[in-house]
Amino acid sequence: MEWFDADGYTLARALVQRGVAAVHVVAFVAVLQQFRPLLGERGLLPVRAFTARVPFRASPSLFHRWYSDRLVVLVGWVGVVVALTLVVGLPQQGPPWLPLLAFAVLWVLYLSVVNVGQVFYGFGWESLLLEAGFLAAFLGSDDVPPPLPVLVLLWWLVLRLELGAGLIKMRGDRAWRDLTALYYHHETQPMPGPLSRLFHLLPRPLHRVEVLANHVTQLVVPFGLLVPGPVASTAAAIMIATQLWLVLSGNFAWLNWLTIVLACSAIDDASWRWALGLVGVDLGPVAPVGDPPAWYVVVVLAVAALCVWLSRHPLRNLLSRHQAMNASFNALHLVNAYGAFGSVTRRRTEVVVEGTRDADPGAATWLEYEFRGKPTDVRRLPRQYAPYHLRLDWGMWFLALGSSSQLRWFVPFLGRLLDADGPTLRLLAHDPFDGAPPRWVRARLYRYRFATREQRRATGQRWVREAEGLLVDATDRARLARLQ
Repeated sequence: MEWFDADGYTLARALVQRGVAAVHVVAFVAVLQQFRPLLGERGLLPVRAFTARVPFRASPSLFHRWYSDRLVVLVGWVGVVVALTLVVGLPQQGPPWLPLLAFAVLWVLYLSVVNVGQVFYGFGWESLLLEAGFLAAFLGSDDVPPPLPVLVLLWWLVLRLELGAGLIKMRGDRAWRDLTALYYHHETQPMPGPLSRLFHLLPRPLHRVEVLANHVTQLVVPFGLLVPGPVASTAAAIMIATQLWLVLSGNFAWLNWLTIVLACSAIDDASWRWALGLVGVDLGPVAPVGDPPAWYVVVVLAVAALCVWLSRHPLRNLLSRHQAMNASFNALHLVNAYGAFGSVTRRRTEVVVEGTRDADPGAATWLEYEFRGKPTDVRRLPRQYAPYHLRLDWGMWFLALGSSSQLRWFVPFLGRLLDADGPTLRLLAHDPFDGAPPRWVRARLYRYRFATREQRRATGQRWVREAEGLLVDATDRARLARLQ
């Protein structure tokens, strides 16, 4: 079975299985905390309304037959518990069908969530997690060697992920081609982190070097994965270092962390032993394992054949001048096309939501609602939330860009604020009315930019903002009914 076994990648398998499972823990915790106010029975975009108009075959989900908030809580907790068992390695100690079953449960449950999640789950890293979880299911257990066909599929996934991101940048925006993209990106990215302002204030020549290094990492380095051994291990290490740089500079949910985990699949045991030996860590001998059972070989080869067949769509997309970013070619989210930031926003617009308890909105004192991740208070230091995904905050970023699809939930969101709805308010960082309902709400537009060092010293502000008008004028319950 030499053609099937990849004995030199036992640590890579362990890291991928446990790392992908850890990201699932984060994803299902977000389901427990955010799904009901966003998509539940009284959510902003209720699942039942979605499944009433979208057939099962177009968006398969356990929730198509029946949805309740209790069921989604059950799904969330089962997902967390099963994922945690994989993180600590319990299923991996049994026969190869046991981790396969555990990952299959995670895949079915999370697919059910994503396929009814609408705009709140319309992100490329949802498909990435589903594809990664599907492939991790067939990596086997500690009883068998890592299967080479599955590792090759993981390398192909990483290559598509990085190459897709690099090509969409070169095709999508001149700022990436002339190396000026980072003049803007750290400031205008969806959710800045605590260090984003410092990255933005770096000298512009260094920004150009950053962009050039990004192009090399995404357009050249991934081809090193095609040469297993030291070359692929070095390529993976470069990609991991680049992803850690992105982790420091922003909040991109679990995109960067999952990419790091998947890149670990290309680092062989010899490279790990060399690297860890530099810091005095000895991994010890590798325990011998037996030959894989025949049924396991057949299943892995069948899955590999399926993924090769499905790869024709993303491969065609990579070669296309009209490349699509973050596209799924089937309802199961298997073998997808990826990419990020094909265009760079040059200026940051924020939607600031305000409320008042005064009777006359024209002479009222307006107070601002504070979101957890997106900027509102100009003095507040942005928080680090990744790998956790704040779905409402990301939706607010797209809303500020003028996305009409976000208005479908934003008007009901204003209604929840007028009702002082508890689950909705818990998605926010601060309710200025301490649980009491406001009389009026409105949404104003501001341009935000990072304060310079001089402005920061003079005012204590991290952001400077300028009013740009209204998105939604003063609205009470009667006017909101007309908007809906």
